Amino acid sequence: MTTMHVELVSIERPLWSGEATAVYARTPDGEIGIMAKHAPLIGVLAAGWPVRIQREGEDELRVAAHGGFISVTGQGVSVLAEMAETAAEVDVARARDHLAQTQDSTDPETMARRLRNMARLRAAGESV
Repeated sequence: MTTMHVELVSIERPLWSGEATAVYARTPDGEIGIMAKHAPLIGVLAAGWPVRIQREGEDELRVAAHGGFISVTGQGVSVLAEMAETAAEVDVARARDHLAQTQDSTDPETMARRLRNMARLRAAGESV
């Protein structure tokens, strides 16, 4: 299968760089799937959803990306997140606890925290 170069970085650190067969991300307009030779685009990452990278011969990489952009060019895909953590870094019990604590709030900051925990749980393969 044809691959493309993918870079996933946050403001804090680079998370992953390598060849992938597909990248899936959610934007405010819906989920997008990107494969090699995709048309150029730039999109805002939607809050509450992970970025998924399918790697040839390896498990899918799932990352809770909190804010940022996805860019597709002829050179590959760049995911630029404000904050990000891999599924392996997610503390599922803590994320569930924080999600429950924010359930009934309408405060914008608390709602943003709720969306971050939803992304963490989804990245870890948990249902929300």
